[in-house]
Amino acid sequence: MSAPKPQILVVEDEAHLAEGLKLNLALKGYDVRIAMDGTSALQTWEQWRPDLIVLDIMLPEIDGLSVLRKIRLEDERIPILILSARGDPDDRVKGFTYGVDDYLAKPFNLDEFLLRVKRLLTRGTWSKEKDSVQNSLSSLPKVYQFGENRIDFETLKAQTPSGEIKLTEQEAKLLRLFIANRGRPLSRGKLLEIGWGYARGTTTRTVDNFMVRFRKYFEPNPKEPVYFKSLRSVGYIFDYEQEHNE
Repeated sequence: MSAPKPQILVVEDEAHLAEGLKLNLALKGYDVRIAMDGTSALQTWEQWRPDLIVLDIMLPEIDGLSVLRKIRLEDERIPILILSARGDPDDRVKGFTYGVDDYLAKPFNLDEFLLRVKRLLTRGTWSKEKDSVQNSLSSLPKVYQFGENRIDFETLKAQTPSGEIKLTEQEAKLLRLFIANRGRPLSRGKLLEIGWGYARGTTTRTVDNFMVRFRKYFEPNPKEPVYFKSLRSVGYIFDYEQEHNE
């Protein structure tokens, strides 16, 4: 089963340009709809919920900036690209102030436009993945047990065969991330993105150092891990088939 096509709403009152954008986006594999005024733009957005909006500013009925502000009241995450003949610095500043993600002035280079669209859709996918992971983390039990280990995420204390361990906030965050993805590989890049947000000073070595700690805490034999396993050229996986939690 093929993955669904990314959905793009083009809001543009110039019919020739709107159809040209639709054709070129469709050739790139996107599902595209056109709205030619602000009212229909909001209606289509509410009913269709696209993955990206390409938005002109000068529109009939409701102008583009008002459309932008209305959408941002309900959805702060959907990527929005303004494509407008109004490219003065003041117009750009106003667009970014109201929450647009990118701004391209007309006339524009088609290849640049398509690359910007691709980039915004990629960022939107990352955001959805991160939200999904965060939702998984929030639904985890307060107490989690695997093997002879018991982790209390409220007190940040872990009972292990070696005794009690006081976990740091970052250790607890990564443990919850591994547990939420039990049995699924996690790349070092994904761990850095969610665990640290690529904060300055963090590297893949940072992840490796935390894995050394986890193995020391929880593994019967840290040199032969059974829970926190390495996957060559991929990252790590938390492998535990049976779970008990409260």
